[in-house]
Amino acid sequence: MEEEQKVIRHLSWFYYGIMVLTLLVLTGMYYLTGQEDFEPYNPNEGVGLLLQYIVMGMALICIPFGLYAVKFFKPKDYEKYEGAAAYRICAVGLIMPLAICVYFTLGCHQPLMWIAGMAAIAFIFTKPTLGKMEQEMKPEDPNEETY
Repeated sequence: MEEEQKVIRHLSWFYYGIMVLTLLVLTGMYYLTGQEDFEPYNPNEGVGLLLQYIVMGMALICIPFGLYAVKFFKPKDYEKYEGAAAYRICAVGLIMPLAICVYFTLGCHQPLMWIAGMAAIAFIFTKPTLGKMEQEMKPEDPNEETY
């Protein structure tokens, strides 16, 4: 039980660290875009389109794969579980500050806020708990019915 709580404690540092990072990025970008000499990129041309495609592509890849990372790697011990769960938290959670940063860089382009919102909702499902860890690490029962 002690080792399980240690793993959850380490994963909680990742989880809440990404929350703090997101708030710092949000505050910093809000401050920077409020400056008089800030000129946002046009979201319908060159660099603006490229930034949108990068964020949207990363969200389309990282969110689904991140949410299923632990099931994909099937960890058998606590060390491997901690690595897979940390990957899940980072893959899903880092989309939020990235989308917020590009949102402000493009002059508050609305679709990027939707991506940040979807990443925030998905990020809720990465919260480390003992129950989730026990469920994901239990061996599969071949006689169990799934619906």
